[in-house]
Amino acid sequence: MSQNKSNPWTWIPSLYLAEGLPYVAVMTISVIMYKRMGISNADIALYTSWLYLPWVIKPFWSPFVDILKTKRWWIVTMQLLIGAGFGGIALTIPVPFFFQATLAFFWLMAFSSATHDIAADGFYMLGLDTNQQAAYVGIRSTFYRIATIMGQGILIILAGFLETTTGREPVNITVNASPKYEQSVLQLNDSLTFTELEGELRFVTDNAVLQMSTQTRNKDSVKLFIEAVKAENQENGFTLKEEKGTVQEKKESAWTTHVSKPFGTWIKENFGEKRNVEQSDKAGNVVIVSVRLSKKPDVGKEIILNTSLNRGDKSISLIHGERLAFNETNWNKAAYLLFQLDPKLNMDSSAEYKGLSGNIPLAWSITFFVLAGLFLLFSFYHKIFLPRPELAHHSTLTAKGILQEFGMTFASFFRKPQILAALFFMLTFRFSEAQLLKLINPFLLDSLDKGGLGLTTGTVGFVYGTVGIIGLMLGGIIGGIIASKGGLRKWLWPMTLSMLLTSVTFLYLSFTQTDNLLIINTCVFIEQFGYGFGFTAYMLYLIYFSDGEHKTAHYAICTGFMALGMMIPGMFAGWLQEQLGYNHFFIWVMICSVIPIIAVSLLKIAPDYGKAKKET
Repeated sequence: MSQNKSNPWTWIPSLYLAEGLPYVAVMTISVIMYKRMGISNADIALYTSWLYLPWVIKPFWSPFVDILKTKRWWIVTMQLLIGAGFGGIALTIPVPFFFQATLAFFWLMAFSSATHDIAADGFYMLGLDTNQQAAYVGIRSTFYRIATIMGQGILIILAGFLETTTGREPVNITVNASPKYEQSVLQLNDSLTFTELEGELRFVTDNAVLQMSTQTRNKDSVKLFIEAVKAENQENGFTLKEEKGTVQEKKESAWTTHVSKPFGTWIKENFGEKRNVEQSDKAGNVVIVSVRLSKKPDVGKEIILNTSLNRGDKSISLIHGERLAFNETNWNKAAYLLFQLDPKLNMDSSAEYKGLSGNIPLAWSITFFVLAGLFLLFSFYHKIFLPRPELAHHSTLTAKGILQEFGMTFASFFRKPQILAALFFMLTFRFSEAQLLKLINPFLLDSLDKGGLGLTTGTVGFVYGTVGIIGLMLGGIIGGIIASKGGLRKWLWPMTLSMLLTSVTFLYLSFTQTDNLLIINTCVFIEQFGYGFGFTAYMLYLIYFSDGEHKTAHYAICTGFMALGMMIPGMFAGWLQEQLGYNHFFIWVMICSVIPIIAVSLLKIAPDYGKAKKET
């Protein structure tokens, strides 16, 4: 039998774009949409967090994907279902019960997407030989990340553009910060009223260009002022009133009293970094700008102003007033937007914020219709261009046979050769990295007296949003190319060491606490490149171990153990850093690198796996 061959470039990029987009839609785009639609932060956090569940439990139904139908059928069908889910979201956004309805479709899409992930990863192993799997592992990761960037960037920009074109003239507010500016007075002009203005209904601001001093302010004064601004907006109906329950003192659990607190004290006294941390009573400077309508809107009509960062330094943040509601009763009163500087910002900087008042339901409906259409195209495209490997076959099992096969699939995974060494590797290869990952951003942001680098929010966003992504992608692509030349066994140790030892860059940064951005960017690039390069070996081993009968289900089980290996170390990393301090924590991370090295030394890999073979 001959195998239907297709150039991997015709389907791998599109397949992993289709794998990444639903995930970012469920986990990120949904949060932004619900925020724009006026859902409370508490409800957004609660209900969208549960949407991650299908990806956590997907190994439990992965055998069905392996047993029933073909991987190709699952991919095409799930892409149609994902498209239907996006279409359902688009259709239910304008309805009064949109929150419940769209959540139901997000659930449908989450399960469809998790199932699509199982089939796509299984098809990747089925449609490529071992050398191609090694060569394209970096490409698939790159296009998955491109999907993430596309979802968080292009689609949000599209929704914003539609809000702009369907509403009134946008409100543009520029905030300039400089140490040369004089400190302003924190004062609210409450009880302001205005008369109607001629012309079309529009928003009017008291000051479109704000000047803020980078000098810090007293923390208590800033806190009182922020509370006063929030109270004023709530009193006038521009924002929802926050219901505050009675505050009760939290009692320590038995675990805290008898285990974590005494154990943490022992660690801190014997291994903790000796650093005198002074509690600062200073906070970043704040400033307000008022917004109102030029005339009274129609009775019963509510006009929403959504304001967000358009461009500029993220160290200048909008901390209150992102969503303001105007109606016939409060149109002539001042609604306040409250901006605050990062207290570490000490140089000239600026940011531009844009307030949009368009038809928000329409804008987001169109955005999700675009996604629905895109997945219909994905489905038809992959129906044509996905190869038809000869190993894919339709199942003729009975219901009883399917259940037996389901149990055998799980049992066969744990009967694989070297299963104990493989599980130890899956759970511990990322043991040090999982801890490091949780503390990188806090380390970069924390002040010098706390052991951090004292960078501003905007600087950290630039470092990881540009230099870090470039290093990560280059490392992944180069890792895949090199692995396909020499095979997994040859490059396993170099890749493992590159992933583990590049974390020494943060050990260096924690001891020097340099403010040289060139050095910081270089260290981040090295660390991210090493991670991308080394992670190739991890992914290839999961593919290698899953090979054989039921490879799709076995790979899904492997990724479940991978997630567990990331979750457990990350749970205690923050607590441990608080006991040790950054210097000693990064030393601990380097010590933890011994465990993955032991795990790798226990593996036995075929010498030619992933290596290019000469055709005869």
